[in-house]
Amino acid sequence: MSRTVPLILATALFMENMDSTVIATSLAAIAADIGTDPISLKLALTAYLVALAIFIPVSSWMADRFGARNVFRVAMLVFMLGSIACALSSSLLQFVGARFVQGMGGAMMGPVARLVLVRATPRHRLVDAMAWLTIPALIGPIVGPPFGGFLTTYFSWHWIFIINVPIGILGIVLVGFALPNTPTRSAPRQIDRKGFVLAGSAFALFAFGCSVMSLPALPPVIGAVAAAIGIGIGAIYVRHALSTEYPLLDLRLLRLPVFRISVVAGTFFRLGQGAVPFLFPLMLQLSFGMSPFESGMITFVSAIGALIAKFVCNWLFARFGFKYPLVLATAVSCLGILAMGLYTPATPLPLMLGILTFVGFWQSVFWTGSNAFVFADVEDKDAGQANVISQVWGQLMFAMGVALGGGTLELVHRMRGEGPLVLADFQTAFFVVTAVGAIATVLFLRLPNNAGHQLTRGGGGEH
Repeated sequence: MSRTVPLILATALFMENMDSTVIATSLAAIAADIGTDPISLKLALTAYLVALAIFIPVSSWMADRFGARNVFRVAMLVFMLGSIACALSSSLLQFVGARFVQGMGGAMMGPVARLVLVRATPRHRLVDAMAWLTIPALIGPIVGPPFGGFLTTYFSWHWIFIINVPIGILGIVLVGFALPNTPTRSAPRQIDRKGFVLAGSAFALFAFGCSVMSLPALPPVIGAVAAAIGIGIGAIYVRHALSTEYPLLDLRLLRLPVFRISVVAGTFFRLGQGAVPFLFPLMLQLSFGMSPFESGMITFVSAIGALIAKFVCNWLFARFGFKYPLVLATAVSCLGILAMGLYTPATPLPLMLGILTFVGFWQSVFWTGSNAFVFADVEDKDAGQANVISQVWGQLMFAMGVALGGGTLELVHRMRGEGPLVLADFQTAFFVVTAVGAIATVLFLRLPNNAGHQLTRGGGGEH
């Protein structure tokens, strides 16, 4: 398979990943400028991920109805418009709304790119294809933190969003030349409008409620009520999905054992990992006294390890299968979060950088392997549904990870009393998210040794 297409598609992932890491590095500066506190800004991170969770389910239908190339280009345009709106924001409400618009664009970019590859790639080449799709995307986290920290420290945080505009324009042009013009389906199945309303409302209310329960500006009861209503609507959607021939998200796929354990184990892993981009840069700036540029120069090194991993992942899974690399990857990643809870201003910088690089390698092994592993026992006709279920649930769990990390931080802070956040507050939050993420390791240990063998047969070692 030509590697030109996944590399061009990765332009979108580059924008998304750089954007998310840049924002995490600059949270303190943005909060000070728009008149809010850094913990409240986690609502902006959550808003982006909630938008993904709401609109990812219709990405497959949109690609079938209007053509993958057209949807992909429009999504990049929407993402750019959201970026411009972020740069122009002067309040928390405006910033949250702009991030939601960005999420609408991101909801189509990543899943459509992934769906194009899944439909066009033989199963035994899927790990290799996914690795090539995400290699350029990893440049985003490498460039994002130091570059965003530099702009925030020496110029203005507004520029971290403006840089998406030229990148997006380049991507739109390249997609027009390189992405195959896949034909639209003459009669795509009818979209599940009732399911879209139910699922979107459930995701949005639950994620919003979890965030609000720890926001200092709003009464916690508002968050509790919103989350409870979201759970109730979610239960209604489950009944609807199981009784509808073509539901928006076909939950019947969870009967497949490998798909089910991929989603469930990935839930706990994402809950733990989702909290890190919020907690770690904030700790370095508020407790270690670093500038956004200095914290960005530290956090970016994990992406170097991730980039290295992309060149050995295909061999690793072909040689050892999926079970033990996924077990090791989740275990090391959780130990990396635990280490963050043990860092102090006296921790030697080379030690910190070495741990971050090593952990970044194994995190990349997990993302590459799990992106392919989720399709191991899924039939080709159900690939689109498996894609949107895993994507929407994964993004929602990242949103919950931000809420979990920020909520734990705020709870510990309130229990301790008044005053600014201190290092002990962050350490407790890291210990909690470590325990949650470690459940994924236990679940992957339950996999059969030959799980996912059809994804590597005949494809081992090829790059």
